[in-house]
Amino acid sequence: MTEYAVVYEKAGSNWSAYSPDVPGCVSTGSTREEVERSFREALEFHLEGLRRHGEPIPEPVADVGRVAVAA
Repeated sequence: MTEYAVVYEKAGSNWSAYSPDVPGCVSTGSTREEVERSFREALEFHLEGLRRHGEPIPEPVADVGRVAVAA
């Protein structure tokens, strides 16, 4: 099992998701839960396409964190 960092963004009335390690693989959804499901499906589909075309599977190297500052 390989884990990729995923960025979830609230975009107006929708959500979007992408992984910095997998360029071109994105997803949107009406809710956070929906975009999580659809991104998992999109990622599986994307990686399967890479395998079928003999392309390398990207290594997960991105990491995420948070920084607290006074606003």
